Amino acid sequence: MRDIMIRFVVALGLLAGTALPTLAAEKIVVFAAASMKDVIDTAAEKFKAENGAEVTASYASSSVLAKQIEAGAPASIFISADLDWMDYVQERKLIDNDSRAVIAGNALVIAGAKGTKPAEAAEILKAGRFSMGDPSNVPAGKYAKAALEKLGIWGDVSANAVFAENVRVALQYVSRGEVKAGIVYASDRAQVPELTEVYRFPASSHAPILYPAALVGKSDENSKAFLAFLRSDAGQAIIADKGFVPAAEAK
Repeated sequence: MRDIMIRFVVALGLLAGTALPTLAAEKIVVFAAASMKDVIDTAAEKFKAENGAEVTASYASSSVLAKQIEAGAPASIFISADLDWMDYVQERKLIDNDSRAVIAGNALVIAGAKGTKPAEAAEILKAGRFSMGDPSNVPAGKYAKAALEKLGIWGDVSANAVFAENVRVALQYVSRGEVKAGIVYASDRAQVPELTEVYRFPASSHAPILYPAALVGKSDENSKAFLAFLRSDAGQAIIADKGFVPAAEAK
């Protein structure tokens, strides 16, 4: 009888050990540029369904997120909307350098109300107030200012610019009719059907819009798996579906 009880207890211990899925042990915390919200929300849902691991995301400007990580915020993965802010955290030895990789690209467009006719950038932006990311710290704003300078019209239109804390806020200003147009990423405009793309900046007018991602601090298997998922065919399909350029095509 005693032997039977011992075997029963051992069996329970083995069952208990196998009842705890590795990927369900810890929550993955993703700090991602605001423009990546639709991608990460969709990817997180699919990843949890397939692997059982929960993903929590915090969205803001890349600069804000980088500073939060520097201050000790508990991020597992950082996804920046430009290379500079990823360089910032890398220089401070806050990421796993070997895990760093570009997961997506994007294009820069001017969004306007439905029915607005396409036109040249100068004509659109001289017509009234327009929104854009703050070029002092928001990647989308930096790209926008660089593009307008390249086109030789920044001096003519800068007085009409309304700076936003991130690209999603810039898009909201257009949606609410607070400005006539907004300079945003093509992926963001694609998620708001009531707005239309009225101008697309030439790729040569600004630096390539790339989204690097990396593990933050001491990485765990959950975080590694989710980052690998974003780089996989399934993850890249989500990225393309949300209006981004897949990593293989981003330059």
